[in-house]
Amino acid sequence: MTAAPDTTGRGPVGAPAPPKAPPAEGSPGRGFPSNGFLAKAALVTALLSVAGSLLGLARDQALAHFFGAGTDTDAFLVAWTLPEMAATLLIEDGLAFFLVPAFSLALAHRGRGGDRDPVRALVAASLPRMTLCFAAATGALVLAAPWVVAVLAPGLPDPGAAVDCTRLTATCALSFGLAGYCSAALRAHQRFTAPATIYVVYNAVIITTLVLLAGRWGVRAAAAGVALGGAFMVVAQVPSLWRQLRGRPDAGRPAPDEGAARLGTAVIATVLLFALLRQSQVLIERFLASGLPAGAISHLNYAQKVAQMPMALSLMLCTVTFPVVARALAEGQTERARERVERDVVLAGCVVLLGAAGVIAGAYPLIRLLFERGAFTPADTAATASVMRVYSLGLLGHTLVGALARSYFSAGRVTWSPVAAMGIGIVATAGIGFLTVGTWGVHGIAAANATGISVTAVLLLRGMGPRTVPLRTRRIVVELSRLVLAAAGAALAGAACAGAVSSPALALALCGPTVLAAFAALGWALRAAPLVMAFASVGALVSGVRAPNSGARQQDPGVRHSDAVDRHPGVGVRPPAPTPAPAPSPRDRDPGTRAPGEAPGACASGSATREPTPVARESAPAPPHES
Repeated sequence: MTAAPDTTGRGPVGAPAPPKAPPAEGSPGRGFPSNGFLAKAALVTALLSVAGSLLGLARDQALAHFFGAGTDTDAFLVAWTLPEMAATLLIEDGLAFFLVPAFSLALAHRGRGGDRDPVRALVAASLPRMTLCFAAATGALVLAAPWVVAVLAPGLPDPGAAVDCTRLTATCALSFGLAGYCSAALRAHQRFTAPATIYVVYNAVIITTLVLLAGRWGVRAAAAGVALGGAFMVVAQVPSLWRQLRGRPDAGRPAPDEGAARLGTAVIATVLLFALLRQSQVLIERFLASGLPAGAISHLNYAQKVAQMPMALSLMLCTVTFPVVARALAEGQTERARERVERDVVLAGCVVLLGAAGVIAGAYPLIRLLFERGAFTPADTAATASVMRVYSLGLLGHTLVGALARSYFSAGRVTWSPVAAMGIGIVATAGIGFLTVGTWGVHGIAAANATGISVTAVLLLRGMGPRTVPLRTRRIVVELSRLVLAAAGAALAGAACAGAVSSPALALALCGPTVLAAFAALGWALRAAPLVMAFASVGALVSGVRAPNSGARQQDPGVRHSDAVDRHPGVGVRPPAPTPAPAPSPRDRDPGTRAPGEAPGACASGSATREPTPVARESAPAPPHES
């Protein structure tokens, strides 16, 4: 029995539908957002992250105003170690590094159809067990608070307040774990607004609690704010995640999914061990600083918080594109993943180096403007500013570690290379810190941090290979070297301006534009790819404003306004896509060809014996470049 003839273009009636061809590598496919969407998502994420960071500064300012840089603040900051580690392990790095690839794989399977939803199957298989683990960790930390304080800061003069604060902040093991789970799931679904708001909510709750309860509870009010803020981080994301999960009912009981299989013990162990090693730098700093005079831990904390703001901003793009890289690898599109990672690494390096130049140049007026009030004295300002300059030398290393670690873990497979690289960096941090703390004090601790993380970044960059995302390392190093030179010159120019005036606000008003202008000029002169692209875009925009609707402009057809970008060999810069040639006219077609709907044997007048012109032969459109 033959099938009925096809009249719909879908194949014979009753025959199975032909399988959909996967999208060509580099072409826009289902589940891969456009560059415009990624730019908007990165902008929204950056704006909300900046708002959260500003509220974090306000939180630190409130802490400095109420308690200064003395023993009370040191006691809270020892307890603050737990939420700092929990944020890295459960929100920023640890959970995200294995949950985003797992959800990306489940979403790829959802796109292929089926009776059940693999995303809901993944949630059902993972969320209950992980919640139990988070709750158990919280209980253990509450009970072990005295021993935790003794290990973190054995030289603390008043451990009682630190123990009380630690018991309150231990609740973040549960709240941060659930918040991190929601954030990873939402980002894999390409929903970025709710995850970006969590630190806004968190810091706002801490500030409110401090204002209301600092007079009665003392420094314990800050710890209570941490506990309440963590709970509100979960509340802020649950409605958005619920909307993503309720749309597709399962047909029957969910079966084990491959995405859940990706959450194997070995994968989770490598990711969490890497995140724990990375966060252990803070533990080493607090341990070494606990034997220094009162206020040393506070100076390190304030300096690190301000210095790391450029790093947090630079990693926003990597946070947004991490699900894209994971989805590309889940679909087998390695080339797309490589181009995305290379572009992100260079752009993140550009942002963080510009920020580092600004922090180094304006360190003293910045700390003075932010913190020098109440119990925070001019001596605290000088100590914090000098430590912050040393910290800033490792900002590029911190950014590269954050960006490259996402590339290692985006495939969702077991890899021990990041753990080994981070372990070597921690050994370097501890060794240099122990050797220099007696001579240089907090400056030696900050220098050990910068050196150790830079060693880790170099090892991660050298280890990128076929088992991860095969990056073109030499090109990345060349681009970053140009940006480092531009940042060094910008820092010198900004420092000269900041030191010329005594008012901190005026000094920053002079320093900021000077650093930006010097960095842009030096980067363009050195042909750094991000700066060349930025200038070319500005030039194109200006040309469009000067000649609106100009139609065909008088221009050499061999010269375009973006030639500087097209000729530049920088990472992430691609030549323009070739313009398809117009279809050949009937008289230029090869003999024997006919237009759609033309009768067989019929051809254009005079074309039956005519050879196609050379122009017609050479005008076949070339295959388009990857989007």
